[in-house]
Amino acid sequence: MNDGSLWVLDTNILISRLLVPTGTAAKAVDCALSKGILLVSDATLGELAEVLARPKFDPYVTVADRANFIRLLGGVSRVVPIIARFYACRDPNDDRFLDVAINGAARALITGDRDLLALDPFHGVRIIPPAEFLQWSLD
Repeated sequence: MNDGSLWVLDTNILISRLLVPTGTAAKAVDCALSKGILLVSDATLGELAEVLARPKFDPYVTVADRANFIRLLGGVSRVVPIIARFYACRDPNDDRFLDVAINGAARALITGDRDLLALDPFHGVRIIPPAEFLQWSLD
């Protein structure tokens, strides 16, 4: 049941969804989609497209399937305009997920990235790993 909650999923969680459709990350993505709306930005979508274009994924997923995944994701997510930027992560590339979460008023950012997880909660947004999200979302 979609309750309109807003979620941010980092790039690795989305890639895991594509590569291991029965794994914990995939279940978290599917749960987030069933319970609410995925938030993205031009920067996070661009990062996903850039990473999925890498040849290391060729043995696992066709280029066409990767392009289709990005297209489908674009159809089920909401692009958030980034008004305020945050600089809180050791890796500045991770800040883009905080930007989406805060600017989009997300309920949670689902990630496996330890640098992001260490910030939980960040300006009222929970930052949690997929397994914890699955438990938390049942509440």
